[in-house]
Amino acid sequence: MILGISLAIVAGAFIGLQNIFNRHLNEQVSSWFATAFVLLTGSMASLLIGFLFQGSDIFDISGMKRSYWFFGLVGVGVIYSMIQAMHRLGPTKTVLISIIAQLTFSLIFDVTGFLSLPKVELKWEDIVGVVSIIVGVIIFNARKKGQVEQAK
Repeated sequence: MILGISLAIVAGAFIGLQNIFNRHLNEQVSSWFATAFVLLTGSMASLLIGFLFQGSDIFDISGMKRSYWFFGLVGVGVIYSMIQAMHRLGPTKTVLISIIAQLTFSLIFDVTGFLSLPKVELKWEDIVGVVSIIVGVIIFNARKKGQVEQAK
């Protein structure tokens, strides 16, 4: 469990960094080129690192379903949407809103068994947790907005 928590924290840090890098990249090139560039460089790095750790086994796709070939489109949607949101909202609001959306949709996917996930029972604690995070974000943004107005 500790390893899982540690990896989730590292993933969160990488997502925050990736969003900042994407924003800077988007200032130099179009959003679509930035999306393609991020996916291409990420794919190349993933293949290289995978090959180093697993050898040629990473290329065994014999058990892969045909539908999985389209899952990369989701990655395009993620990167393009985050680049655009970052440009319009800034890093903090983009990450906060995307985290709320991730939690909300993940809860919906778990409860409904979306895409063959094992169904999870919805508990009131789940709803309270998501609502608490949303309220926290609203308070965070209201406090930040007040600090900006006081600085003027």
